[in-house]
Amino acid sequence: MNSRHAAVWTVVHHERAALVRGLEALGPEQWAAPTACPGWDVHDVVAHLVDTAKTTRLSFVRDMVTARFDFDRQNAMGLARERRTDPADTLAALRAVVTRTSTPPAAIVTRLVEAFVHGEDIRRAVGLSGDYPVEQVAAALTFQLRTTVQLGGGRERASGLRLVTSDASVDSGVGSEVRGTALALLLAVSGRPVAPDELTGAGAATLIQRATS
Repeated sequence: MNSRHAAVWTVVHHERAALVRGLEALGPEQWAAPTACPGWDVHDVVAHLVDTAKTTRLSFVRDMVTARFDFDRQNAMGLARERRTDPADTLAALRAVVTRTSTPPAAIVTRLVEAFVHGEDIRRAVGLSGDYPVEQVAAALTFQLRTTVQLGGGRERASGLRLVTSDASVDSGVGSEVRGTALALLLAVSGRPVAPDELTGAGAATLIQRATS
């Protein structure tokens, strides 16, 4: 494993462990809270994280063939496979994969996107807060800005806008400015709703609208 990959996995493992600690305090109604992922509650997102933590290059290809190359169907299959009846059992499954380094055939930075975006999906649904390493969030944002929506990124959402981070060195695009933290911009370009006061600038309303359309 090269040093770049090792650095990413260190962050991912830390984020998984932190999420497990937060989830341990949830009540039954919080596990059923809806998230920013359409149709998924907190329990569903946790099951998805278990599935993706277990995914290898070979198992990803196998599942995509079974799902007839439909990403949504493939995600639904993985969720159903890992979602237990009792949330405590799903949490135990997440705890068991905290230090795994399995990955689908994708850039290693996608593991950061997965950890940060889905971590916030869960935390924002139940009123928890996360403490993420800004440089790594900025790396995830930069990747999402280069990647099409069809492939899970957010390039089209940022089209015609200049995105500037208030806490990192990202300054990307040309057009109406949108300024915010790296995390807020990452969530927005990844298709997640953000509060109006999280983004400022002439293009903020446009990006907020695109994030949920």
